[in-house]
Amino acid sequence: MKKLYKFLLNRLPRPLLIRLSYLFKKVAPIVYKGNNVECPVCERSFRKFLSYGSSVAHRENVLCPYDLTLERHRLMWLYLKKESDFFSKEGLKLLHIAPEQCFHGLFKKQKNLDYLTGDLVSPIADIHFDLHEIPLEDNKFDVVFCNHVMEHVEDPIRCMEELCRVMKPGGWAIMQVPQDFNRAETYEDRSITSPEEREKHFWQKDHLRLFGRDYPDWLRKAGFTVEEYNPSDQFSPEEIARWRLQAKEILYIARK
Repeated sequence: MKKLYKFLLNRLPRPLLIRLSYLFKKVAPIVYKGNNVECPVCERSFRKFLSYGSSVAHRENVLCPYDLTLERHRLMWLYLKKESDFFSKEGLKLLHIAPEQCFHGLFKKQKNLDYLTGDLVSPIADIHFDLHEIPLEDNKFDVVFCNHVMEHVEDPIRCMEELCRVMKPGGWAIMQVPQDFNRAETYEDRSITSPEEREKHFWQKDHLRLFGRDYPDWLRKAGFTVEEYNPSDQFSPEEIARWRLQAKEILYIARK
C-alpha cells in the first residue's frame, strides 16, 4: 500500500491528484486515528501523518490525512492566526495563486475576504493565466499568496514583479518555495532538462531551480521588503514536534 501511495503521488498529474484527494481524505483519517500529532488547520489529531515528497526529498510523517496540509501550510496558518489581521480585517482583497486545497474552501467561506484564485491549469482556480503576464490591474490586492510556484517558472523575478504590481501599496504577500538552507546561493543549471536529472538536482521533476538562503534577496530584487518569521523562535520544541513543522523553515513576509 505504501509503495502504491508513493507511486501515485509521484506519477499522477496534479489536476488528477487534486480530484482523487477528495475521496482519499474520507478514508485516511479513520486509518490514522490517534493523538500523537495535530494539525492546527483542521484542528484534528492523528496517530501520525502520511509521508510526502519525491524520492530525493521524501519526508515521513508530514501530510495531514484529513485536510492534506504539509509543514509549510501549518506554519503559514499559525502565522496568519497569531501575527496578522487576516481573519478579522474587513474587505481584504486576496489573490491566491496555485490555491492549496487545504486553504481554498476555508478562505472561500471567510466573510471578510474578497477572494480570487488563479493558476495556469488548476481545476479549482477561478481564472487561468501565465504568472509572467498577470491579466489584472495594478494596485488591486491587499494580500497575495503564491506558494511553491517560483521553482517552476522560467523567470521568477518577472513573476514576483507582476505580483508586486497587482498588490496595493502597504499590501503583503507570502511566497514560500522549497529551500535548501545548506546552500548560500540558489542553484540553477539550464542544461539540466530531463525530469530524472531535475529531480536529482532540484528535488522534483518539474523544478527548474533549488533556492538557497539567498531567496529573500530575490524578493527584494522584485521590489519587496522582507520580514522573517522563524518557527524555532516562536514555538517550543514540543509544539514544533506535535504540529510537525520544519524547525529550520523560515516564512518570508514580502511587503510592498
